Amino acid sequence: MAAIKTVGVIGSGQMGNGIAHVAALAGFNVVLYDVSADRVKSAMATINGNLTRQVAKKTITEDAHRQAIARISSADNFDGFAGCDLVIETAVEKEDVKRKIFHDLCAVLRPDAIIASNTSSISITRLAASTDRPEKFIGIHFMNPVPVMELVELIRGIATDDATFDAAREFVTAMGKQIAVSEDFPAFIVNRILLPMINEAIYTLYEGVGNVEAIDAAMKLGAHHPMGPLELADFIGLDTCLSIMQVLHEGLADSKYRPCPLLVKYVEAGWLGRKSQRGFYDYRGDKPVPTR
Repeated sequence: MAAIKTVGVIGSGQMGNGIAHVAALAGFNVVLYDVSADRVKSAMATINGNLTRQVAKKTITEDAHRQAIARISSADNFDGFAGCDLVIETAVEKEDVKRKIFHDLCAVLRPDAIIASNTSSISITRLAASTDRPEKFIGIHFMNPVPVMELVELIRGIATDDATFDAAREFVTAMGKQIAVSEDFPAFIVNRILLPMINEAIYTLYEGVGNVEAIDAAMKLGAHHPMGPLELADFIGLDTCLSIMQVLHEGLADSKYRPCPLLVKYVEAGWLGRKSQRGFYDYRGDKPVPTR
């Protein structure tokens, strides 16, 4: 299999623009696509701002900043991925949405191109089966925020071949990331452990054991976590947290993974955390204020 040189990224949100950022900085050509041209423009502004901060901190040079930006181009549609060696999907954590993307993507890709999903919980084997190349499909799960977090989970589906795995490992290593190889079980390693903890924190709030501030302070000061679990849930996005808990609950059929009703209620209200300005904290003022 030829070395990966050009990488496509589907979705320009938090994860997509982060992946584009680190890939371009590592010397890969990047093609970025989203359903809205405005979202891609916003993503480019975010990438530029984050690179500028890295220059200010002297972690990269101004020349590296300029070269990284020059390596990123945008695509108007999936035809823009025709020359890519690898395409990474970072769409919303809904299986039907991802399947539709892969169906449309396969029609334009070269036969030897690799497809990857940044899914944080959905079966790689099942997603691969919706493509015309399950042996060239792999899970490459980056952590958020991508430019800061050192870890990437690599997940093989049942059909993923060795050449695809080796190419993905080389790609991830070239970006300076550390790899954890996970079996294809619901939510893989990080979220299998992290999300039930967050869900339990929400149950602790729901049952009145402590308020938002007490729960977050307890875990920051008592367990030395850099962020409290409710603050972290807002950062991840409560809709994403709910989707992962639903995958765990349905995939493992164990009641301990039942999403907390309060999490469901917040998502139904559209209080999704930082991205919607309200979640377990209200972010509309000068400083975040607990909503319970």
